Amino acid sequence: MHARIYQPAKTAMQSGTAKTQQWILEYPQASARHIDPLMGWTSSQDTQAQVKMRFDSKEAAIAYAKEHGIDAVVMEPNKRKHNIRAGGYGENFATNRRAVWTH
Repeated sequence: MHARIYQPAKTAMQSGTAKTQQWILEYPQASARHIDPLMGWTSSQDTQAQVKMRFDSKEAAIAYAKEHGIDAVVMEPNKRKHNIRAGGYGENFATNRRAVWTH
């Protein structure tokens, strides 16, 4: 079973980059979940899928995996390009605007 080392993307509810700087080592789910007939809860016999370890750097996560004999696959993050306008936010309120500004 391969573990996965990745850097999480920011959620849709975040405007900043909180919780996206660390690297995570986690195992994929090896067996299917089943529904408890009495309560309706989902459960699994696979306890490795519950393991989610956080590291400060990719190198630390890889070193931990090698030290403990874990076969890990590193997934590089897709970095987002910054959207920087020439005038910035202040351009919205410029007094020397050539075109009429409307909502």
